[in-house]
Amino acid sequence: MTTKPVSAPVFSIEPVDGLIDEPRRIVVSGLAPDELVAISARTARARGVTWMSQATFMADAEGVVDLKRDAPVGGDYAEVSAMGLIWGQQPVDSTSAELFPDDVMQPLQTTLTAETADGVRAEGKLAQGFAAAGVERREVRENGLVGTLFTPAGPGPHPVVVVLNGSGGGINEPRAALLASRGYRAFALGYFKAPGLSPFITETPLEYLETGLRWAHRELKPKDGFVAVSGQSRGGELALLLGATFPHLVSAVIAFVPGAMVHGAQGAGDPARGGWQGTTWTRGGIPLPHLWQDNAAVHWHPWAGDTPPSRHHSVFFEGLKDTALAERARIPVENIAGPVLLISGRDDRAWPSSLYSRMVVSTLRKHDHPHLVRHLDFDDAGHAINLPIVPSTQLSRLHPVSKVPYTNGGTPSGNTRADDGSWRGMLAFLGEAAGSAGQGAASRNPHAQADS
Repeated sequence: MTTKPVSAPVFSIEPVDGLIDEPRRIVVSGLAPDELVAISARTARARGVTWMSQATFMADAEGVVDLKRDAPVGGDYAEVSAMGLIWGQQPVDSTSAELFPDDVMQPLQTTLTAETADGVRAEGKLAQGFAAAGVERREVRENGLVGTLFTPAGPGPHPVVVVLNGSGGGINEPRAALLASRGYRAFALGYFKAPGLSPFITETPLEYLETGLRWAHRELKPKDGFVAVSGQSRGGELALLLGATFPHLVSAVIAFVPGAMVHGAQGAGDPARGGWQGTTWTRGGIPLPHLWQDNAAVHWHPWAGDTPPSRHHSVFFEGLKDTALAERARIPVENIAGPVLLISGRDDRAWPSSLYSRMVVSTLRKHDHPHLVRHLDFDDAGHAINLPIVPSTQLSRLHPVSKVPYTNGGTPSGNTRADDGSWRGMLAFLGEAAGSAGQGAASRNPHAQADS
């Protein structure tokens, strides 16, 4: 009687340690030809919540599974993807939507486990960092500002990027740390729901953001005077608004899934000050007109707390039917005095970021905008376009402020392609924009008075 030899799986992971935007090659060898092996990935993310994925693979004739080459035969993703076990993760015994560590100076640690049908197991590990060696983190609490500054290793000066979060508020340290790891001095600036600031987005004064921009020019001494603004969702709306309102302070605008006009406070609004219809931005104490301000066309509101629809963005199309109000609420993007990058998902179900981005591009074209304009519009991607190589499975979630459920849209596969493509596209855009900034640096006066 012949005894079947027991295979002994072995992991090869290259590189084991790296930044979160670096794909890895994950190979399992030592298997029998055509043998099935289940591979799982477990990562401890924020607040001690474990995220996990699993997929089963069939070894080739040499007893090897290479995730860069092989699609799983079953499991949490279904295509060839070197990092599918990371972006396919979901939280275990939790509804957490927090993807990043509590301390971005510490890398995320993932344990990979391979198990054969005979119960033979092997383990491998990989680390995904946000801050490269030498990146420095400093909390900023001055001039009324609340944020975190990340400085790259090596001598400056460096181009500067101000990083704004969306309607979840807080301080976007993960993106800023990774930008610093790629050579930019990154100032993650909170504007609500951060220590010492309002818990709501309602009546946020643009003067606060102006102070942050002036502080960045004055204190950070950016290379060639280059200060870009990057924002996500409501932060994307805000990035466009800052570029249009303070063009002498904003060298370039990066707007992820943005609005093309000012909206009301929506899910981040203070219930005591108008709720979702409340004012979001003020200037000189005067509220900026917004799309929900006595809108004659809107008759359905997803923020009322009823059972959520699959597509929240239908209310935005209704809002645009009040054309006179939409024009008053429109962000005058033609005033932006630098390059503009727009990033959107064609299946955005939170609001129509693809349409909004196209509206911005059209306006800039009509006004013969003299600077670079680029629009990255991703198939099968929703509202939650994030950093690369993170879980992209959270298609629906509770809003972090209102706790009302909403749908992001997209598919995990489409979202992860947008995560990767938008990050690499943003770095390419920044390289072009910052590289050309020196030509116009002499004409910029960051200490001039704000345009009226």
